[in-house]
Amino acid sequence: MTNSSPQLEPSLQGKVCLVTGGTRGIGRAIAEMLIAEGASVAISGQRQESVDRALHELAEAFPAQSGAGKVAGKAADVKKHDEVGELFRFIDSTFGGLDVLVNNAGIGVFRSARDLSLDEWKSVIDTNLTGVFSCSREALFRFVTRGSGYIVNISSLAGSNAFAGGAAYNASKFGLNGLSEAMMQDVRSDNVRVSYVMPGSVATEFGGHSHDSGSDWKVWPEDVAEIVRMLLLMPARTLVSRVEVRPSKPAKPGR
Repeated sequence: MTNSSPQLEPSLQGKVCLVTGGTRGIGRAIAEMLIAEGASVAISGQRQESVDRALHELAEAFPAQSGAGKVAGKAADVKKHDEVGELFRFIDSTFGGLDVLVNNAGIGVFRSARDLSLDEWKSVIDTNLTGVFSCSREALFRFVTRGSGYIVNISSLAGSNAFAGGAAYNASKFGLNGLSEAMMQDVRSDNVRVSYVMPGSVATEFGGHSHDSGSDWKVWPEDVAEIVRMLLLMPARTLVSRVEVRPSKPAKPGR
């Protein structure tokens, strides 16, 4: 027996979305995808000058008359709880609410545990894990009032595959995966969905690489953005909780 009641196609048109770390790389590609889909998008980054530059470029790429969504931005260091609070109050005043949070802000310091300083350890953990918790907590308060919401956390295959020199980064991403799964269980009965995406090698400037480094074989930021689009447009009855992403043809040794 089939359900004969009409079903509306999922859409991002008019949704309010926040992308942390949205000035470049994966976050920038996700922001561009959301704007193209008609969403209103807020981006954040650590420095206001980088946020302003990204806003200018996005305004040129998506002129208002094109039917694209609105975009705004504010600097916020997700390690700092007060700045996270100011970011979400900015979204409240600018857009009047929030529907989607994409936790993308992240850093990496790659040294052996012996050589890693306590400050470096704290910086990675506080950005990649505690920052996600702080932003998610703020979002969840708003989602309860709104009656729905979606959190997408950009994790990494480093969250399941440890490697030498990755003590802090691996720990942060293993923790992020656990946080994502626990939050998903906490809120899945409240019409709030939580997913996490685990990319492998992506052609960005992350970790000191150039944007073009390995672009002939690595995953592109736009590919990750397409996965996020797919997650957000899934019917509300369905939750894809975890997605692993890797290059289909990894580089051969020596490349």
